[in-house]
Amino acid sequence: MKKTIGILAHVDAGKTTFSEQLLYHTKTIRERGRVDHKNAFLDSHDMEKERGITIFSGQATIEYNDSTYYLLDTPGHVDFSAEMERAIQIMDYAIIIISAVEGVEGHTETVWQLLKKHKVPTFFFINKIDRVGADVEGVLKDIRENLTDDVCDITDNFTGEEFEEELIEFIAERDEELLESYLEGNYDKKIWLDAFRKLIKNNEIYPCACGSALQDEGVMSFFEKIDVLTYTDYKEEGEFSGRVYKIRHDENGVRITYLKAMGGKLKVRDEICYGDNENRISEKVTQIRVYNGTKSRTVEEVKAGEIFGVMGISEVETGDGVGTLEEKAVYDMVPTLKSKVIFDDSLNIKEVFRSFKILDAEDPALNVKWEESVHEIHIHVMGTIQLEVLEQLVKERFGFKVEFGPPEIVYKESIASRVDGYGHFEPLGHYAEVHLNIEPGERNSGIIFENRCHSDYLSTGHMNLIRHHIFEREHHGLLTGSAVTDLKITLMTGRAHNKHTSGGDFREATYRALRQGLERAENILLEPYYEFKIKVDIDHMGKVLSDIQRAHGDFIPPKTIGNKTVITGKAPVSTFMNYSTELVSFTGGRGTISLVFAGYYPCHNEKEVIERIGYNKNADQIYSSTSIFCSKGQSYLVTWDRAEEEMHCLKK
Repeated sequence: MKKTIGILAHVDAGKTTFSEQLLYHTKTIRERGRVDHKNAFLDSHDMEKERGITIFSGQATIEYNDSTYYLLDTPGHVDFSAEMERAIQIMDYAIIIISAVEGVEGHTETVWQLLKKHKVPTFFFINKIDRVGADVEGVLKDIRENLTDDVCDITDNFTGEEFEEELIEFIAERDEELLESYLEGNYDKKIWLDAFRKLIKNNEIYPCACGSALQDEGVMSFFEKIDVLTYTDYKEEGEFSGRVYKIRHDENGVRITYLKAMGGKLKVRDEICYGDNENRISEKVTQIRVYNGTKSRTVEEVKAGEIFGVMGISEVETGDGVGTLEEKAVYDMVPTLKSKVIFDDSLNIKEVFRSFKILDAEDPALNVKWEESVHEIHIHVMGTIQLEVLEQLVKERFGFKVEFGPPEIVYKESIASRVDGYGHFEPLGHYAEVHLNIEPGERNSGIIFENRCHSDYLSTGHMNLIRHHIFEREHHGLLTGSAVTDLKITLMTGRAHNKHTSGGDFREATYRALRQGLERAENILLEPYYEFKIKVDIDHMGKVLSDIQRAHGDFIPPKTIGNKTVITGKAPVSTFMNYSTELVSFTGGRGTISLVFAGYYPCHNEKEVIERIGYNKNADQIYSSTSIFCSKGQSYLVTWDRAEEEMHCLKK
């Protein structure tokens, strides 16, 4: 049986140490490494050793009893949570490590919410019970209050075969048939075990154990229980399907695409298909590699449930489904900051950009962009630690030095009113016309496209071209030049010419139609928001509520638990991004905060931001709302406010 198990935690909870003990006892490694000794098996990169944190998701393979385990060690620092979320998408089960001293921390809640969203069955391991101040019962209470009521302690209640009475009752309460059987005095160990396994698989029960990874206490007994309580049912028959969860480049710059096989088999020289129905791509696999830490070996075939790297696939992106799995993964961990890349004038800007595009393929959350208007390279990041790591990474891999400008908020734009947009592109020898209906979409819905154009007016190929141009890039808004979002764009009609319509004409017409529509609409600026959860002593509640209001946030009525209060709500990233430091200061470290990206909402200081950015919509070199018409062999320009009058599609 093949099982992918992820190890996740708030930074410094002992995740990597736990993994080292597990690898050692399953004879995967000969010697145990330590983070403080800079020799941990899964923290193999020099930067990870220097900083003592996991930056890149590492993989190890464990052979135990009749199963093969793919162990994924993920970053615990919030700045690298996008890397962590990409790994979550391919996990069969997860283990959350929680410190017995610190308890459930801010990032622990973020991890938990992501696992819930992706429906990953989860175990808890309460670590560091050897430390002064350790409180296992307190942490279990913490889990029940902040994460789930359905947690059960299996440290002493379950041996791997036998159940204690307390656990039997806990399981029975969550299964009606078992409860009825239990009340009648019937107990069959096998039936109870099967039910327990299914309840875990279905995210109805979350087992927990405790120990000390550093002192090698409780780790292996916990894993033995996991071995009994977990199962997968991958099918090797049928067509191949898989999910891309990581892209890397080896020391020679060769691209490696990391996949989890969800079904079927894959052999060297097989074709892999990916992309949407309208743009399906097929490429041949030239090599398959199976990894264990930094070491790899080539194989001729892989099967459902396995994790591996392939070569020969050049265009697929992280999160893509391949083969019969066409659905693309959607990620919650979205960077809300951007920074410009600063480098020496002697460097070739194209080479610098090419290097960053390689990093962009490996971490799509970077969203590397060339800003033509200011001739700058911009990237999106989660925080300042990530920028420090990127500086070092660029130096090591590409041999040149970069710095980064101060991180700035990533804004977006939308509209508040429904409009029609018209674009016409007809310089001599070219012809394309597009009529779009543009209306506000639901908040955080992105761009939605609908086609209502009749085939009498445009061919299917031309309609698909227009759709492609809507989604091929982010489009600039009028207020700050930020990306537009939360729009429903409907293709109403258009025109083409049998002889003169050629490549790029519909791109020009589509861009102009979108821009012209924005000129006619009421535009609004959006800013990123955090969803927060703050837990403090009741004495600090008044100050926290006042701070939230001052930060232009909002909250629901606080909940009181004992002498603590829990406050949830949302607030702008721009005003709340540094609040965790302030909270720690005035609560003496006793207050906790969890911040999760909540989406984009109307900007609280729109006028101020627009003035500060100073975007000139008429100087945008990519977008123009002016249409180009042709009459008697001569082209002429029609500004956005007069375009509707000239449109061919509106004339009888």
